[in-house]
Amino acid sequence: MPGSSPSDRLREVGKATGQVVYYDETEGTYHTWCDNDESEPVSTALLVTVSSVFGVEPEDLDALGECIDPDALNAIFVHWRGDEPRIGDGSVSFSFSRCDVTVHADGEIIIDPHHRARDVLEQ
Repeated sequence: MPGSSPSDRLREVGKATGQVVYYDETEGTYHTWCDNDESEPVSTALLVTVSSVFGVEPEDLDALGECIDPDALNAIFVHWRGDEPRIGDGSVSFSFSRCDVTVHADGEIIIDPHHRARDVLEQ
């Protein structure tokens, strides 16, 4: 995790292609951090993490391109791949596959599944 560690309220609940996924019982949110050395783009890390949270394959999720342009998302967070230096401390939030997602410039992805539909849970 670049420059930060999960607080005591986060509990490890699994791994998504080498990235540890944590759960915040207080907020009901899932968290993961992508290292600057990760070779996959943020859109791939996001798909794999959300599918891990829901316990489904990435292709069973809604299409990411229906809610955000994956190429634009990757361009915003290109520094994760080590291609560009990190500039600024921003974030991008959007709804994806029946949950709210926030991607932070420091590599943290927060998934809030409060809006997921019952049919996703029963798959």
